[in-house]
Amino acid sequence: MINSGQLWGGRFTERPHETFAEFNDSFRYDRRLFVADVTASIAHANGLASIGVITADESAAITNALKKMLDEYASIGETIFADSSAEDVHSFIEGKLIGMIGDAGRKLHTGRSRNDQVATAFRLWLRGEIDSIDTLLKGVQTSLVAFAERHRNAVIPGYTHLQRAQPLMFAHWCLAYFEMLVRDRSRLTDVRKRLNIMPLGSGALAGTGFPVDRKAVAAELSFDSVTANSLDGVSDRDFAVEFAAAASLVMAHLSRLAEDLILYCSAEFGFVRLSDAVASGSSLMPQKKNPDALELLRGRSGRVFGGLMSLLTMIKGLPLAYNKDMQEDKEAVFDIVDTVSISLRAAAIVIDNASLNEDVCLNAASKGYLNATELADYLVKKGLPFRTAHETVGRAVLFAIDGGVELDELSLTDLKRFSPTIGEDVFDALNLQSALAAKQAIGGTSPTQVAASLSNAKRILNSP
Repeated sequence: MINSGQLWGGRFTERPHETFAEFNDSFRYDRRLFVADVTASIAHANGLASIGVITADESAAITNALKKMLDEYASIGETIFADSSAEDVHSFIEGKLIGMIGDAGRKLHTGRSRNDQVATAFRLWLRGEIDSIDTLLKGVQTSLVAFAERHRNAVIPGYTHLQRAQPLMFAHWCLAYFEMLVRDRSRLTDVRKRLNIMPLGSGALAGTGFPVDRKAVAAELSFDSVTANSLDGVSDRDFAVEFAAAASLVMAHLSRLAEDLILYCSAEFGFVRLSDAVASGSSLMPQKKNPDALELLRGRSGRVFGGLMSLLTMIKGLPLAYNKDMQEDKEAVFDIVDTVSISLRAAAIVIDNASLNEDVCLNAASKGYLNATELADYLVKKGLPFRTAHETVGRAVLFAIDGGVELDELSLTDLKRFSPTIGEDVFDALNLQSALAAKQAIGGTSPTQVAASLSNAKRILNSP
């Protein structure tokens, strides 16, 4: 006889080779599913009792023992797993149950397979993690809004191609990242909808031979519905891939935020100061203050992207239904959850511990011909076609560069040489505050629009 801790021993007469057992077993990491699997097992037991497959006494014994396991886990945590040689979390739970209540525990697995069991527990677990990640995303959004409020009237240069382009309200920059996270939260909400479908009752691949009310079990577990096809129910890992894709975009956004702030806190920019709480020093150079938290945010995106590619590669050639390859889904998803969660917590802390050098930013936003587009718009309002105005301003910029001055430092006489339509009112148009105020279209960087966007962001944060 093989180890009684295995769930598949009857057909085998030899023990698994120890190397194969190490290669095959997943208990070292899938124990994370303990609470989810016990919770699903309680619902399954209730389902079996409702159709008379197990007696009321057996159901009570099973559910009471499972609830005691949850209480024990809540009390001592992973110590509950000490000294176990279980193959996976599912065999651990079943073995512990049988040890607690005897043969009644052997009846729990009636009508289900590890295939639908693990798929159900995995979905339950990930559902809770998505909810937690959404809370963390909201926390970063809250930090961005607070950062914007701390420097509500500050102006920074905006960039395209990493070249100064046009002036922006700093709050507008903060809210750009806020909007990225709005989309991230929306994507995770969509993932959760497709994830929240129960595969339990699919059996190994063909469904269950017992008339369990799958919809009642699903309702007990707060699933929205049940899977429509047993083959698909046990072999579907789209929800894991979708989650990994949504998580990858979260990390891409955090990486972009980190890159901006890394640049902004460099001596060459000098826009942002990070507190000592989120920076580190050099073991050699005493003067250094390195933005390590931001660099780690940028760097750890690769781990999540790698997890996504791992999942896609895992499923791409699998025949129906379940294959052992699918055991590889969990480590990838677990690592993605861990990485995204700590990254979001770190991002919020960095933002909360950052401040803006407003004078430096204002000076930068006032130099480099960032009001050139305003001069072109001014000429358009005077009747010139935009392409003509664009070319005219380009010549004026060259003239100003040669003279070592900004456009608004040119004399009216100098400006008129490029277009006779230019009048004294041009200097109002070239003024920094006027340039900002002109961007009044919805989504623009005018102070009025930014104030409205901040109010809308706060409404989003205060919504359920």
